[in-house]
Amino acid sequence: MNMLNNYHTHSLYCDGKDSIADIAAEAVRRGFNQLGFSSHGPLPIETDFAIKEEDMGEYGIAIENAKQDHPDLMIFKALECDFISRVSTPFHLFKTKYSLDYIIGGVHLVIPENCDKLWFIDGSLQKTYDDGLQQLFGGDAKKAVTRFWEQTFEMIETEEFDIIAHLDKIKMHNRNRYFAEDEDWYLKLVDHAIYSIKKKELIIEANTRGIYKGRCPDLYPSDYIIYHAAKMGVPFVISSDAHQAVELGLHHRESEIKLKELGVKHLVSLRDGRWQ
Repeated sequence: MNMLNNYHTHSLYCDGKDSIADIAAEAVRRGFNQLGFSSHGPLPIETDFAIKEEDMGEYGIAIENAKQDHPDLMIFKALECDFISRVSTPFHLFKTKYSLDYIIGGVHLVIPENCDKLWFIDGSLQKTYDDGLQQLFGGDAKKAVTRFWEQTFEMIETEEFDIIAHLDKIKMHNRNRYFAEDEDWYLKLVDHAIYSIKKKELIIEANTRGIYKGRCPDLYPSDYIIYHAAKMGVPFVISSDAHQAVELGLHHRESEIKLKELGVKHLVSLRDGRWQ
């Protein structure tokens, strides 16, 4: 576990704070071997975080320029595609159209079964999470959380992608207020997610962003998920989900140690177009 890489990286093309050029230069300064840019993929709805379809060409050019400027750093072009039932564009269309090296799949916006309004479970404001829970699910946390996992299952089963991002992000704004992660109904959902990921041969991302942003005391996903996924032989990567250059690699080495303690024997990396 000695290769330093980050496959989940945002820039000014979506909700990041730094340019691709500045992030790549910082990766070189920090001794990275690989860097993957993964803007939030285009969505057919208005958001303040997703890249615009018309900016995808410029995004690709900026990444190619970074490759030329830093030939010793292996740089990849990717997207973090948001899955929203009945709304989002099939991931494979982006992979083909933009010649992506890989796709990260994630759920940030949860859509109830009986309406088209969206529950934003991410972001810096806990109030947004709380208001959506009350307005869209009548305060029924079990129903809301179950819907998040059902949408995650649908993404796993129907979309083509490589890495699943921050698998249990639903816990971030909960902070043990609405549900406990050791409740039987919750663990059944988690266990099904692990089984589905293994069956689809996906990679789980150990995401450190919650820790360094002070929003979650541990990794996404939980120790429980890491331990049981490792027992099933599910592969892992570690990413800081960086939104600015200074966030590259934060808590990477500590996470390597934790994953090893939880039974993860190897991390995978992208080489010659294959995860190895």
